[in-house]
Amino acid sequence: MQRVKNFTVKLCDRKEVKSFIETWHYSKSINGLKSNFCFKLMNDDMLIGAMIYGQIGMGGVWKKYADKETDLIELRRLCCIDNTPKNTESFFIGFTLRWLKKNTKYKLVISYADSNYNHTGIIYKASNFKYSGMTNAGKVIIYNNKLYHDKTIRTKYKGKLKPFAQRIKTALDCGLAKYATTKGKHIYLYKLN
Repeated sequence: MQRVKNFTVKLCDRKEVKSFIETWHYSKSINGLKSNFCFKLMNDDMLIGAMIYGQIGMGGVWKKYADKETDLIELRRLCCIDNTPKNTESFFIGFTLRWLKKNTKYKLVISYADSNYNHTGIIYKASNFKYSGMTNAGKVIIYNNKLYHDKTIRTKYKGKLKPFAQRIKTALDCGLAKYATTKGKHIYLYKLN
């Protein structure tokens, strides 16, 4: 029987959790995601969870919650395999929050629960995050039955659109992709220092 207290959390490289997140996270993607810290949750030698913290996804959001941009970090991705024991996610989050508190100068963590997927933030409440309202409705691009943030088509590298951004932009231009409106997301904050 799996026991949460026997699991281990390790800081890791993004490449170690990329395919895991693309398999287990509802977004199925880490494209365009800036990652400062990646963590993996292990059950012996088996990868059972992954988490990414990174720069804020929406520019200027930090002004609402912090004195400077470098005070705030976003929990960008969190996922575990199905059928993990109760409290697995809160154990995982708790470990990473303590690590951030000890090893960084961030003052606040922000994360979002996506109401478009019926997420309400139960795991954040269980991890002592404070609820801070809802974001405004947004816009996404639907392409090949996947959702992409509308800023995807502006993702550049060395001044040129990245190949996946160009593909989606071209699909929009010729009608193979379309825009859709999304509901807002629940906002959660955790004070580190």
